Amino acid sequence: MQEFKTESKRILDLVINSIYSNKEVFLRELISNASDALDKVALRCLQEDIELPEADPAIVLDFDADARTITVSDNGVGMTAEQLEQDLGTIAHSSSLDVKQSQAAASEEDIDIIGQFGVGFYSSFMVADQVTVITRALGSDNANVWKSDGVEGFTITQGTRNEHGTDVILHLRKNDSVTDYDKFLSHPALEELVKRYSNYIRYPIFLKVTGRRQVEPPKGTRSWEPAFEDYSEMRILNSMVPIWAKTRTEVSQSDYVEFYKQEFNDAADPLRIISMHARGSRNCDVLLYVPSKPPADLYSADFKKGLELYSSGVMIMEQCDALLPEYFGFVRGIVDSPDLTLNLSREAMQEDEFLKAVAQQIDKRLLMEMEAMRDNERGEYIELFSNFGRIFKYAIYATFGALNAKLENLLLFFTANRNEPVTLKEYRESMPDNQPFMFFASGDDAGRLEASPSVAAVTARGFDVLLCPEGIDELTLMTLREYAGAPIKNVTTEDLGLVDLADIEFAKRINDENAALFRAIKESLPDDVVEVKATTRMFSVPACITAKGPVSLGMEKYFASLPNEAGGRPQIQHALELNPHHRVFETLKHLHDGGDVESVRRYATVLHGQALLAEGLPIADLTAYSKAVYELM
Repeated sequence: MQEFKTESKRILDLVINSIYSNKEVFLRELISNASDALDKVALRCLQEDIELPEADPAIVLDFDADARTITVSDNGVGMTAEQLEQDLGTIAHSSSLDVKQSQAAASEEDIDIIGQFGVGFYSSFMVADQVTVITRALGSDNANVWKSDGVEGFTITQGTRNEHGTDVILHLRKNDSVTDYDKFLSHPALEELVKRYSNYIRYPIFLKVTGRRQVEPPKGTRSWEPAFEDYSEMRILNSMVPIWAKTRTEVSQSDYVEFYKQEFNDAADPLRIISMHARGSRNCDVLLYVPSKPPADLYSADFKKGLELYSSGVMIMEQCDALLPEYFGFVRGIVDSPDLTLNLSREAMQEDEFLKAVAQQIDKRLLMEMEAMRDNERGEYIELFSNFGRIFKYAIYATFGALNAKLENLLLFFTANRNEPVTLKEYRESMPDNQPFMFFASGDDAGRLEASPSVAAVTARGFDVLLCPEGIDELTLMTLREYAGAPIKNVTTEDLGLVDLADIEFAKRINDENAALFRAIKESLPDDVVEVKATTRMFSVPACITAKGPVSLGMEKYFASLPNEAGGRPQIQHALELNPHHRVFETLKHLHDGGDVESVRRYATVLHGQALLAEGLPIADLTAYSKAVYELM
């Protein structure tokens, strides 16, 4: 027995127990090595100007449940005894890497060497306690057999093989309390592993399938006893040419849709399909899908974004989150490149500038597609935004405005005066010259917002109002602060810039003349009402509630929906604004002048409650409110 040439025991233990996180990738590694061997045949023939072998290149899988073996065979370049000792006797030596590095001087057309590290073969020992390699080099008449238990070393002896190529035979470990190794000894199990990790290897992967089936009766036979026969056939497991490597002209829309439904387990058609291809010093194929419906867990902590990542058709990662920004996390798709910088196990990326460049191109393309949908296919974009727009809003808020310029034009809002949602640009361009701000109203129901006194006071002057029924809406708009030079303002805040000097002087006079009345009303109301005053807003109802301080009415509702952690909510302050033109105001003055304190208290309670309800806010003391209503009735 020969010992491994490197510090074998420690390195082999590291390869088997540390580098790979999943035992089932052993088959991916062996198939990738077989694919390399087939590529090297083409390269050898190219370099040495010899004819390609007549037999079509292929990879064949087989298993023996009784002997508990799995065999991976290829008719690739094979190995000499010296190469066996060098490539399999020296852990972490890779002849594939040598070939790839020496290809610069040769034509690289249609040559794609996957393996680069020389550790993939040793993943076999994660599932096998003995590995046998039978191989015959291209152009040689001799075959050799390499055997090892993956512990101390290996043996190399002469053997027989009818043609060039390699058989890797795994003798599976005994089942233990952690792993059921028998699970790999079935047609469905091997087929599933191939389809998951190696479905797009360019060469056909055959599986020997044996069984027993009923024989068809001869034609014209009327009476025939059922008969059965044993059969053995070769079944191709992989698709070989991936759909994402083809151009849009080569693939029908229905094929793209069917692939999406199968690959991503979605019953609905995608809303958008995007195909990207890069050729040159760096090669990459990208296929992206914008779903028409969000997954059930999209807004949960369990949701994981990311694209499937392949290297030369070999699955590397099921969800590579580095390829998508958070705001496009709902997009699904595949990225495949032979030029990625992989780690040893091929299960993740090393820091890779190319990967970053791909991510930037994906981001740029998705932004272009969203803008094209917004401008040319508004119905589809409205559907997309209704499902995923909250992500754009949150991204603006969560990044403290860093994404304002990138995402602000993707936002849509319904308004008080329009039946269809509009962009901020469309709202800004429709503003009259005398409109001082871009107005919005926030709450939990668009219909209620539209009817609120605060919105009515703005629309009565001929200005439109953005309606924000989601808690994140106001946070987003306040993060934007302005758009195209126009400040953004909540309609429930003070100083909306809508009143002239005469209105201000009139309100001041009413406040001075009725200071005692307003003081009595304030004393009848909860402590959060810090001011009672005459309004300068234009509305027809007798009173309205407005916000005092930094917390708007919409944000008040948002904070109320969150868990009430100690000290976690900001202080809420309101102003009750009375309409001095309404007959109820005259009634209040009359009652106060006549000394009817109780009636003033009842009216104050009812007016305050009605103003809260009009803004979608709860009444804290429903009992007192109901009692005041009944007493006035």
